Amino acid sequence: MSALPTTGREWHLVARPHGWPTPEDFALREAAVPEVGEGQILVRTKHFSVDPYMRGRMNDVKSYVPPFQLDQPMDGGAVGEVIASRDDSIAVGDHVLHGFGWREYAVVDAKRAAKVDPSLAPLTAYLGVLGMPGLTAYAGLLEVASFKEGDAVFVSGAAGAVGSEVGQIAKLKGASRVIGSAGSDEKVRVLVEEYGFDAAFNYKNGDVSEQLKGAAPEGIDVYFDNVGGDHLEAAISSLNVHGRAAICGMISMYNSTEPTPAPRNLAMVIGKRLRLQGLLVSDHAALQPQFVEEVSAWIRSGELKYGETKVSGIENGVEAFLGLLRGENTGKMIVSLEG
Repeated sequence: MSALPTTGREWHLVARPHGWPTPEDFALREAAVPEVGEGQILVRTKHFSVDPYMRGRMNDVKSYVPPFQLDQPMDGGAVGEVIASRDDSIAVGDHVLHGFGWREYAVVDAKRAAKVDPSLAPLTAYLGVLGMPGLTAYAGLLEVASFKEGDAVFVSGAAGAVGSEVGQIAKLKGASRVIGSAGSDEKVRVLVEEYGFDAAFNYKNGDVSEQLKGAAPEGIDVYFDNVGGDHLEAAISSLNVHGRAAICGMISMYNSTEPTPAPRNLAMVIGKRLRLQGLLVSDHAALQPQFVEEVSAWIRSGELKYGETKVSGIENGVEAFLGLLRGENTGKMIVSLEG
């Protein structure tokens, strides 16, 4: 048996960003790998996730997830191989999903790790389409937005890990029309040609409200919001009476240094009897078994497609995160430590 590693590299937040984060706000540091205690496992990271919500954790504000601590390793979803175990439920050689990303090696309480099967789906799928972003899409559309067959659905940030899955699930569940917005003509092409959206538009090509009205002349019944701002305002204008919106993210505001104007047409919520509801995936853990069963079957049958943008090397972890905020990913942004 080869000797266990004693040190590994990990990303630390060293300054709280003001507006857009910069590489100088982070440091890649060598750190000691802790001893593996009773009931714990040592995992060699193969892939870790970078996600938009992590930007909010870089601010020192009270929120639904505690902020990252300065000069401490950041965390997030990761998958890897167990290289030491002091717990009977997980063996060396098993693959697990856990919450200690942004580092080469992680010591994890076995009860906080979930075994994943690389023969059912690629390991990276458990960070995206079958992971937290996928459950967000599934729960947000079906539970929070109360989607029903025949609904017309609009998804902002539709080429990302969450949005692309929302649109496809809506189609598979019988939506009358699915419209997406994205930030490039190439992403628009992918939404229509590969993911099966009925229509999509590049929000940089003109007024969002006008483009949405053109794509959904009969209005929409459901809006899945990843962007906020002008997209939420446009959706409120296009939503039909008793329309529902699942408010998942507001990436347009994450790097703002000044308060952003709220949708200027909020009064429409009254006359149209709209429901706008915030969405946190952690509230919907009970859906996990049903979600994995249904979505993995769609993946195996080829009915649901998913994209990944992989960046190789832990040293490029921050650049991958900044690229995500700039919209350089199609599908899930993943940092791969393999090869």
